[in-house]
Amino acid sequence: MENILRKAYRFRGRVQGVGFRYRACYAAREAGVTGWVRNEFDSSVMMEVQGTEAQIDRVLQLIDSSPYIVISNVSSTDIPLASDETDFSVVDDMWY
Repeated sequence: MENILRKAYRFRGRVQGVGFRYRACYAAREAGVTGWVRNEFDSSVMMEVQGTEAQIDRVLQLIDSSPYIVISNVSSTDIPLASDETDFSVVDDMWY
């Protein structure tokens, strides 16, 4: 069995107003991972995703395959697992 990990991602580029969050949610559910995604006030998008490395890679591939999303920079950090999480969701924008 592969190790489960959790990563926090910040995406920059043309990532707001192009369906990024809903694309990420679709990709995450297809890959079978948990986590969340939200728009940030600085025009970036934050995402936390939990699953195997292969599952997380699949999520990133599916997001990147959208013709409307243009990621110019992505940073990631390993973070602690969320043991009580059961789904992937789009959460309210940070500034609301």
